[in-house]
Amino acid sequence: MSNLLDPAVLFFVFGVVAGLLRSNLEIPAAISRFLSLYLLMSVGLKGGFSLSQSGLGPHVVTGLLAAALLAVVIPLMGYVLLKRWLNKLDAAAVAATYGSVSATTFIAATQYLANQGIEFGGHMAAALVLMESPAIIMAVALASWVRRQQRNTAPVVTATQPAAEGPPLGVKAVLHEALTDGAQLLLLGSLVVGMVTGEHGKAMMEPFSSGLFKGMLAIFLLDMGLLVARQLPLLKGVPAGLLAYGLLGPLVHGALAIGLAWTLGLSQGDATLLTVLAASASYIVVPAVLRHAIPEANPGLYLGLSLAVTFVFNILAGIPLYTAVVARLWHG
Repeated sequence: MSNLLDPAVLFFVFGVVAGLLRSNLEIPAAISRFLSLYLLMSVGLKGGFSLSQSGLGPHVVTGLLAAALLAVVIPLMGYVLLKRWLNKLDAAAVAATYGSVSATTFIAATQYLANQGIEFGGHMAAALVLMESPAIIMAVALASWVRRQQRNTAPVVTATQPAAEGPPLGVKAVLHEALTDGAQLLLLGSLVVGMVTGEHGKAMMEPFSSGLFKGMLAIFLLDMGLLVARQLPLLKGVPAGLLAYGLLGPLVHGALAIGLAWTLGLSQGDATLLTVLAASASYIVVPAVLRHAIPEANPGLYLGLSLAVTFVFNILAGIPLYTAVVARLWHG
């Protein structure tokens, strides 16, 4: 309930309501982009400042290895399950979306942990970047394999199936696009700046990286609420089983993360953020890449599910749920 009383979360709910009422309220695209960049820079700086104090010890390496393992296991699990309901290209696209992560969900989780007084490692910002790309690469590899199978059995384009707007991107092009995405580079760059400048940099950037953070997050979540309302029509006609995956999938992925974090002995805060990352789904970077890499896939499936179902669940209920479960396990 405490999460629902957070002003930023309430602005998100207000944005959804305003969108459903078809209000003309909107955040200009340029401002929305600026807010996204600001939040990423702030999180990166905070992570860097934290790492400058703690150093790159074994706990950092362990946390990053856990993130890398989940980034491979989750999309593979998703593909095996989803291909029972969807064609293989749609299954690969949805699996990639859920195998990747949501920076906004992660940022909201860091704010929630800060409000609860739960400490976490700055290296988890690097884990966010680390988990972004593997699912995309795996999806493109799966799509290439499926296309080869299709060419060996039947023509890709028929009289009732229009050709894609352009040739799909190759693995090399997708790898370059995923690893050089501006948001990821900004997050990593800010992390490095924070590490290099340490306490001196933290004192200088305090009004920017901390003082403005809550207000900027509230405006950004208001914009996300408006966006969610616009994406809801994409869910029309989506099978009930797939909608259930949008809710139950994150719970299963989060449970895997909790089990892994417990086994590796991660701290409570790091375990919670790892769980949030595993339970989130990308709705910006991965869908943007998939539109070119797997143009045959239906964007209404992977974008509608990740944004209008999973993102909403995580913001309203998932983050406090994962936090409570980890706290109960870590403290008995």
